[in-house]
Amino acid sequence: MDFGLILQTLPDFLSGLWLTILFTVSSLAIGLALSVPLAIARSSPNPLINWPVFAYTYFFRGTPLFIQLLLIYYGSGQFEWVKASWAWSVLQHAWFCALLAFVLNTTAYTTEILRGAIEATPHGEIEAAKASGMSRFLMFRRIILPSAFRRALPAYGNECVFMMHGTSVAGLVTLMELTGVAQVIQSRFYSPFEAFGTAAVFYMGLTFTIVAAFHALERRYHRHLRPRS
Repeated sequence: MDFGLILQTLPDFLSGLWLTILFTVSSLAIGLALSVPLAIARSSPNPLINWPVFAYTYFFRGTPLFIQLLLIYYGSGQFEWVKASWAWSVLQHAWFCALLAFVLNTTAYTTEILRGAIEATPHGEIEAAKASGMSRFLMFRRIILPSAFRRALPAYGNECVFMMHGTSVAGLVTLMELTGVAQVIQSRFYSPFEAFGTAAVFYMGLTFTIVAAFHALERRYHRHLRPRS
């Protein structure tokens, strides 16, 4: 183990760590905001509302994130109408294509997580809300969604970890996140263990941070489920 090489390349890894965190936080924040209305639509009994969202989530959960990124990064440029439109001003940038792929992917998974949590809402809570005269919007805002978010915490915590790991594919489209930095260092110094081992340590640190944060949230919002001493 060449610790001198690790210290020498540490600034590069910290730069890659920052990009990994930026991609993770941005995609999760945007994906969560988009998934709430989509989850409500997905749980609708109306097939005209339900099925388009189902088709979207089925595609993005049924195909690898790597393929999705390649389709957006390389595929969009083969259409002349795309290159002639305003969209090409952003689709020609690797960082935007990566962020778009991450957002679309995590939105699909989060939508299904929230949909399951919404449909698991106890029927008694819904009936009580209707009996108190709540409108459908108010019922979702004050009863269904807060209850669903609490139930979805464990599954959504896993999705956050998976999304953070998924950002490693950004290195394949010239972006220097943690894995991209490790690949460059390995090709430059022929030290795969130092390069990828250091990246793995950073990924483990991020994973531990996410898991600890969600455990804290679960302890706070699931206190009513713990047995009383």
